[in-house]
Amino acid sequence: MSTPFSSAHRLYVKSLYRRMLKNELDWVVRRDIWRGRAMMIRAEFERNRCVWHTSDVTEPRALAQIFEKAEASLASKLHPDPYIPPSMPGGTKWERNIPPTIAPIYDHMAAAHH
Repeated sequence: MSTPFSSAHRLYVKSLYRRMLKNELDWVVRRDIWRGRAMMIRAEFERNRCVWHTSDVTEPRALAQIFEKAEASLASKLHPDPYIPPSMPGGTKWERNIPPTIAPIYDHMAAAHH
């Protein structure tokens, strides 16, 4: 893990936060219900943020334990069939009706020179 409060550390925390929000959205499709759960996740992150800044949790090992616990919590709550937008890779419309290429299928000019 990176040093506490470095840019890599912040990127990791942001990634963890976004993955938790995305996972919660996989479980709850209605945005009004999801918003309440998202605020609870944010409150948990803010609570841990205060702990990180005010205590001796600046040690990399202690931070690693906190992150391992958060990753384990996320892994235990992962949705078995996560939502994938239809036009994204793995979605139901991925590569359906691909537009034709602009280039000619057979290059007559190149074939005439041989």
